[in-house]
Amino acid sequence: MQTNYGDIEFGFYPTVAPKTVDHIFKLVRLGGYNTNHFFRVDKGFVAQVADVANGRSAPMNEEQRREAEKTVVGEFSDVKHVRGILSMGRYDDPDSGSSSFSMLLGNSPHLDGKYAIFGKVTKGDDTLAKLEQLPTRKEGIFVMVKARGRDGETCMVMGEKKREIGWAGNPQNFNTYMCV
Repeated sequence: MQTNYGDIEFGFYPTVAPKTVDHIFKLVRLGGYNTNHFFRVDKGFVAQVADVANGRSAPMNEEQRREAEKTVVGEFSDVKHVRGILSMGRYDDPDSGSSSFSMLLGNSPHLDGKYAIFGKVTKGDDTLAKLEQLPTRKEGIFVMVKARGRDGETCMVMGEKKREIGWAGNPQNFNTYMCV
């Protein structure tokens, strides 16, 4: 993943959350996350990527929309929510995860066993640290990035520049472009 603050590379856990990894990977291959954004950056807690259906600034094709609207069964494990973990977002229903996910910016044991962990950041902790420094505002329970738009975006790339960000044991070449 490329952002205007630096690159972030992931490793995925297909044996821990196979359905979640397959779903996220398919969205990446389809370019679903391109022009998406981090809607939430809560220092010491999470940098959360918006769901694909509502977070993109570019229109989606029908295949992207179909995949983005799917939900994934909650695949909860004994893996701990620590800094760098990729954790599937969801609503109250444990089987409501679709495409929003978080990169943990700190240890969050209160999430353990409640959210599907499907990977981890393997490179780019310095980029996560830069994201944590972005100006934010509080909206209800969320800490949101203050400014979003062409001049102040934090953007990411997954799928277009053919850079290896990897699937544990079976690397794939892709990147995705996203914005804060």
